[in-house]
Amino acid sequence: MTPIFFALAAGLSDLVAGALTLRGTFARLQSRYVIAFGAGVLLAATFFNVLPEVDLKADAAWLAGGFVAFYLLEKVVMLHACGEDECETHHIGPSAVIGMALDNVMDGISIAVGYVLSPSLGFIITVAVVLHEIPQGITSAVIMREANWSRARTLAVLGLAGVLYPIGALLAGLIPEHSLHPALAFIAGDFLYIGASDLLPEAHRRFNATVIVAVLAGMAFVIGLRIFFPAV
Repeated sequence: MTPIFFALAAGLSDLVAGALTLRGTFARLQSRYVIAFGAGVLLAATFFNVLPEVDLKADAAWLAGGFVAFYLLEKVVMLHACGEDECETHHIGPSAVIGMALDNVMDGISIAVGYVLSPSLGFIITVAVVLHEIPQGITSAVIMREANWSRARTLAVLGLAGVLYPIGALLAGLIPEHSLHPALAFIAGDFLYIGASDLLPEAHRRFNATVIVAVLAGMAFVIGLRIFFPAV
């Protein structure tokens, strides 16, 4: 049951981030720094925890497939992360909802696959998912607010989106044991794309040195987990 609880925690991150955005919290914190920190966490978790568990020689195609699949998904249907004052669109249609749903299901699968291979890996993937999904919650809330959605409707949609994480974790149970490592390679490709091609460019849209510090702080956070909690 632990992967389900981890996935529920990831789902709550969308809802909490959206609620805080509607209250104006991230406007005061300047959400691009939240995005930058999440990018650092996601990339460090991928480099130091996920990729070392992948057989790069055998599963290189799966790694590339994860990268390409989420490149296509993000360009065609996904909401891409943006700060409160920096979203270029104020429309959320069916394709964006589908993209968000697929992303959330995939994150739930990632958590469960990591946990099955190693509980500590499942934990670190959960941390990475939570911290990189906070920008998605911010983005969703901003766009729904600008589309004149009510607070109740916005939170209801974010809550429903959060349910998709444990659904993804349950679906991971259908993956045969011999396919878990290829699946992890696919997940690594997904994380690399989101961290390097979605979150980092958005964080640097309005450049300053603090953005760099936030990215490095996110990476240091993951390294710190490895140092102070060796089991992780």
